[in-house]
Amino acid sequence: MTETDIDDPVEAFLDGVRDESVEPPFHVTGVMMQYYEVCKRELWFESRDIEIDRDNPSVVRGTQVDDTAYGDKRRNLSIDGRISPDLLDDGRVVEVKPSSTLVEPARLQLLYYLWYLDRVVGVEKDGVLAHPREKKRETVELTEETAERVEDAIRGVYNVIQSDAPPPAEEKPYCESCAYYDFCWSC
Repeated sequence: MTETDIDDPVEAFLDGVRDESVEPPFHVTGVMMQYYEVCKRELWFESRDIEIDRDNPSVVRGTQVDDTAYGDKRRNLSIDGRISPDLLDDGRVVEVKPSSTLVEPARLQLLYYLWYLDRVVGVEKDGVLAHPREKKRETVELTEETAERVEDAIRGVYNVIQSDAPPPAEEKPYCESCAYYDFCWSC
């Protein structure tokens, strides 16, 4: 499949997830949205099921924070087997991150969950982006502007995952802490 096979990836995606008899033309997860913002090469690897280094200290730290933050005040919700946001006990969608270093990718991930709930499920929710180790919380709302940002990112995700080869490696300040570091720089 090439970029030209789909006129608008957002509409094709929505058609596929809204109608159970239609297979979505591509898959989008919250993590993919985060990777789109951080590193398109990382996104391409993820889309090919190239597994990350689960023993990477950044992955371990993130998993520990995710497993322990908000304890009994949040629960995991799986929707259509496609997204798995966490809900706080007050009903808001929460995304927990160990650090606010990469806040924009985390915000885009949370916005994608809110967009999916709104556009596919028909439920409007507010979100909370939480960094428990830093004792920071930010309310995140889906607006027309942020919905447009999500839709632009979905189009971008589609373009990356349709490529036959990963985007070229690009040195970024956080590359050394990436779970794909060894793999990425040895290819």
